[in-house]
Amino acid sequence: MMPQSNEIFTLSIESSCDDTSAAVLCNDTVLSNIVATQKIHELYGGVVPELASRAHQQNIVVVVDTALREANISKSQLSAIAFTNGPGLMGSLLVGTSFAKTMSMGLAIPLIEVNHMQAHVAAHYIDNKPNFPFLCLTVSGGHSQIVLVKDYLSMEVLGRTLDDAVGEAFDKAAKIMKLPYPGGPLIDYHARLGDATKFSFPMPAMNGFNYSFSGVKTSFLNFISKNTIANPNFVEEEMPHICASYQAHLVNYLCKVFLLASQHYDIKELAIAGGVSANSSLRSALMEFGKQGFNTYIPKMEYCTDNAAMIGIVGYYKYLSKDFTNLRITPYSRSEQ
Repeated sequence: MMPQSNEIFTLSIESSCDDTSAAVLCNDTVLSNIVATQKIHELYGGVVPELASRAHQQNIVVVVDTALREANISKSQLSAIAFTNGPGLMGSLLVGTSFAKTMSMGLAIPLIEVNHMQAHVAAHYIDNKPNFPFLCLTVSGGHSQIVLVKDYLSMEVLGRTLDDAVGEAFDKAAKIMKLPYPGGPLIDYHARLGDATKFSFPMPAMNGFNYSFSGVKTSFLNFISKNTIANPNFVEEEMPHICASYQAHLVNYLCKVFLLASQHYDIKELAIAGGVSANSSLRSALMEFGKQGFNTYIPKMEYCTDNAAMIGIVGYYKYLSKDFTNLRITPYSRSEQ
């Protein structure tokens, strides 16, 4: 493929946790989006940072090469390299950052650092773009945020989790019920066969537009312990109803705070993003908002979980504004950065 004068080819790299991903974009169009998922963590019931970084080292060359070949372009046609600089697991981030720096220096093309959470929001720019300003509920295994999106690169966090993320609340509950990792999708699966009104859980106290899931996890543990003492087969017998009730509780809590934020800022454009936005109950709840006069936006499944296409779309808009970085840039692990 021969580049035209107005074509910007961005190679993007995502390595913040346990998925190694590379994508190629021509302007804001995704040409390829390759993801290598690490299965080793299933043995341990959660992501092991050291194993994750080793797997990234093994996968990154193959993933990048596959992304370029699927996009049918050569390295010499690339305009820039975009990469996740944080937040995430430090060892995993270092693999992607080092690779991006080396490739940028070797090809003498701009280097663009991208915030992982900003990229989840920007996944909406790939296809059906919301109107600005819009609110985005960004939910994943490590983060829960309500973001006011003013423009492509102008975002303000209005609220965030004060302790644990909603994705962790799902995975921890699944682990308590002895479901395999990752447990969130399995809770969603079982919930489809259950009665969401059969069991109830306490609603956390409201704190502005912030969330708190630590108490939710504790209440679930106490609920399972109490009922298992009375009936050792409780979880096995009631699995669909437990999952449906717990999932409905988490989704109701997420939506309650999200709706308060939309009313406070008088914004009718609502979007969800992040790995937990793949949850069927949350997606259905947002669609219900659409029946109440809101304009709602849900990303395609392939752009919900960690992927390099969302990194690339941020890279494209940063390229347009000449927002480049240099080889002295270092990754960061915490979202407050």
